[in-house]
Amino acid sequence: MDIKKMFEAHKLLAEFRYDVTPLEKGYTDKVLYINLSNNSFIIKDVPPLMKEKFIGGKGYGLKLLWDATKPDTQWNDPENEIIISSGPIAGITQYSGTGKSLVVTLSPASNSVTDSNAGGYFGPFVKFSGFDAIELQGKAKSDVIIIIDGTTGTVSIEEAPREPLDSHVLSEILTEMYASDSDSKQNVSVITTGMAAEHSWVGMMNFSFFDKKKNRVRLKQAGRGGTGTVLRNKKVKAIVCKIPGVKGNLNNVVDLPAIMERGKRFNAEIRELDDKQCEMRTKGTAHLMEIMNDYDLLPTMNYKYGSHPDAYKIDSEIWKSRFKQGTPDGCWIGCNMGCAKAVDPYIVKTGPYAGEDVLVDGPEYENAAGLGSNCGIFDPDYIIEANFYCDTYGMDTISWSTMMAFIMECYEAGVLNKERTGGLELNWGNTEAAIELLHQVARGEGFGLIAGKGIRQMKEHFAKEFGADPKFLQDIGMENKGLEYSEYVSKESLAQQGGFAMTNKGPQHDEAWLIFMDMVNNHIPTFEAKAEALHYFPMFRTWFGLVGLCKLPWNDVEPADNAETSEPAKVPEHVDNYVTIYKAVTGRDFDNKRLIEDSERVYNFQRVFNLRRGYGVRKYDAQPFRAAGPVTLEEYESRAERYDKQLKEQVGFDPEGKTTAEKHKALRAYREGRYEQLLDAVYNRRGWNKNGVPKIEFLKKIGMDLPEVLEVVAPFQE
Repeated sequence: MDIKKMFEAHKLLAEFRYDVTPLEKGYTDKVLYINLSNNSFIIKDVPPLMKEKFIGGKGYGLKLLWDATKPDTQWNDPENEIIISSGPIAGITQYSGTGKSLVVTLSPASNSVTDSNAGGYFGPFVKFSGFDAIELQGKAKSDVIIIIDGTTGTVSIEEAPREPLDSHVLSEILTEMYASDSDSKQNVSVITTGMAAEHSWVGMMNFSFFDKKKNRVRLKQAGRGGTGTVLRNKKVKAIVCKIPGVKGNLNNVVDLPAIMERGKRFNAEIRELDDKQCEMRTKGTAHLMEIMNDYDLLPTMNYKYGSHPDAYKIDSEIWKSRFKQGTPDGCWIGCNMGCAKAVDPYIVKTGPYAGEDVLVDGPEYENAAGLGSNCGIFDPDYIIEANFYCDTYGMDTISWSTMMAFIMECYEAGVLNKERTGGLELNWGNTEAAIELLHQVARGEGFGLIAGKGIRQMKEHFAKEFGADPKFLQDIGMENKGLEYSEYVSKESLAQQGGFAMTNKGPQHDEAWLIFMDMVNNHIPTFEAKAEALHYFPMFRTWFGLVGLCKLPWNDVEPADNAETSEPAKVPEHVDNYVTIYKAVTGRDFDNKRLIEDSERVYNFQRVFNLRRGYGVRKYDAQPFRAAGPVTLEEYESRAERYDKQLKEQVGFDPEGKTTAEKHKALRAYREGRYEQLLDAVYNRRGWNKNGVPKIEFLKKIGMDLPEVLEVVAPFQE
């Protein structure tokens, strides 16, 4: 590929020069607005009210999207926006996990607002270029690249006809193209997607960072909700951000020594404790594989089961042996967690890049479990191959994994056959057919066009076109609000069922991961305790997305004495670190109580945003029964001893002499009733009414009583 000729083929469509606003206490108080329909640029001031109530990151994205769209705006309308924002803490280099960006848009899959976080360098680089957020609206007429050059104070839109689309290639090309020289590649970050994002509704966005040790461009993903699909619908091929470089205090914080002290303390914890705890520096999140299998939590065959005798073939030791060891694997400068593991080198076996030597970022736990055991596949090479193609094609690996598991169960159940899939035998464990279907999605052909729309659309299609039982499809189709489930079996954790299905955007574990608290340790046995956990943890985790933090340093390494604290699940010493750092960056009066209050405002605003779009009430918090219990008699019998005991001890139903069908019916009624009780308890704790709508008095209490918010909720008050 001749990069010079590619660059020469660019056509400058618009250019805008600006004065780079330096950061002050973590903010520039500027938003870069770009309209792709008319190639216009505006620099907006952040109003004080927006800064006070929405903080940054996801909060800024939600507010800007609300103001830019109408209740009936569709995801592919020009007025839909993509907002990328990090937050006031993002970009500091003295504490681990401070490089996150949040993407907010209207989702193709859910038809409502979605948010997704990503690592990489892009979010901090945008801040250092003078902007707290980028707001993209409109649609380009042809494929374009947006360049934000913080070295010259220039933003430009360029027609880019020759560059390939797929992420691992395009990110390398654009890093080379816009770096001043080979030593400055680390000062360029690129957002890309890929071919599959054009033909599916679960496209994702890759955020790049240049790894000097590996001398390769690497990728982190804003995976959930179809962000990449929206980007390609707007005909954006890539967004490039370039800065002069990173130095110690570009955020211009209030108290740098306080941040450095907490960072030094946490780095010591990582050095001393990581090898004894989660082994993030050698295995990344894939350390969870055998833990989940041991506790019957590893999704297997579309969440039917929680373990498998072949799980050892894809356990954490396998991934440790495949990951390149001994190099710092942080996806932001100064992060010492080192959990961004990669298989390097890997020789691609199938598809358009067969025979090429590539770096594969991951697999993370979600990818290994989803692409692997959840599809009945225990082949590490297939998982790496599929992981690579999901990334470079711009496909959300979590959604694709869960979609594939659903498809395979439908094939096994006779809903699908070779005639309906275009000749693909999509039974459990068929790696050849599974990878071919992924290539079909990228090419926009065959059964891939149906599969790529997601489980919600497939359920409708299979019922209408193939005469499948809608109730069965609903039971096994692991989606809620149009988003596919992430990779944990929640059957024995009522709190985790709520942590998935009661989310604002759909079942993603970044709001609440309560399985061990609830199921293993039994720390939250009552409805009241579960409701408290389902209030605190989603609010606490929301805060990470407001300020630009990664969640992993919070609890994947814990202080040695954490278990002796009064609330070990909260990791109180680390919460205190975050409170201290936030105060040290912003100078704002702040404590752990205000942390939750800040999050409550944004969380409830997002709930009302869903309501504004026709969702956001109780019926949309319903879950597929596979998330709560056994759908089939076969599933019941696989855990018959456990279920029989529960019927006798918890339900008061004597299983002796009863058929499996009778026992299954009684267990289902009990578990469905328990979930409805959980909804009541959580809604009450969150200040919502029985229909799941925030009460006006509660919105006033938390300071989210904006007139436009009250107007939406008023008709739903009891």
